[in-house]
Amino acid sequence: MQGIGQGVRVTSGNEGAGFGAMVKKATENAMETLRGGEKASANAVIGTADLTDVVEAVTNAELTLQTVVAVRDRMLNAYQDIMRMPI
Repeated sequence: MQGIGQGVRVTSGNEGAGFGAMVKKATENAMETLRGGEKASANAVIGTADLTDVVEAVTNAELTLQTVVAVRDRMLNAYQDIMRMPI
């Protein structure tokens, strides 16, 4: 039987990567998705893109933007909750 201080340690294989690296990678992926949506829209305007590809790219970009905004809102709310805590 394990004691309270002896928790199970789960590793993900990237020991050096921290929260900041994870956020940076997620931000880069989100920006890449948004750029893909913009590029597909521009190609649709000039008539060189398939309409289904454009709709898919724009929908992915919209979903990514909504996710980023939701995460930002949650982070701001958490920060505000921490700042309101009594010392």
